[in-house]
Amino acid sequence: MGFFNKPTATPASALPPLSAERITACLDAREMRYGIDGDGDVGGYWDGHLFYFFRIGQDQEYLQVRGRWNRQVGLDELAAVSAKVNDWNADRLWPKVYVRVEDDRLGVYAEHTVDYEHGLTDEQLDVHLACGISTALSFFEALDEAYPEQAAAAKAAEAEQE
Repeated sequence: MGFFNKPTATPASALPPLSAERITACLDAREMRYGIDGDGDVGGYWDGHLFYFFRIGQDQEYLQVRGRWNRQVGLDELAAVSAKVNDWNADRLWPKVYVRVEDDRLGVYAEHTVDYEHGLTDEQLDVHLACGISTALSFFEALDEAYPEQAAAAKAAEAEQE
């Protein structure tokens, strides 16, 4: 059998599959606030940044924790933000971070994706969610240090909404 050929079927005692219900149960156990959008995607805000917990793939077997940095940074900062993103990716295993142009500003994202084709334990799910959120927040904090005015403006806007 070649390296890229799939091994034989998983035994009947396989781990339970990834599901939206398991994601929300994990968040509930940590007393985290979240919502479910019209597409059934689970998401919420952590430290003012929007996170989603996507199930992707043919059988929704991949779990992707995706966070978006909630700051307003203009297109003139593309080179500087891209350099910070590249430095982060070069020095760390996760999360994968990237920047994209969104109309007249930059969107900066962090993602941590794992394949759970063969199921996962509740502990694995909890670690994945916690890791995805906490490492993304570490990256977002590093960006806040580089853009303190934008961070302060975003935090002031959050305070007004509360």
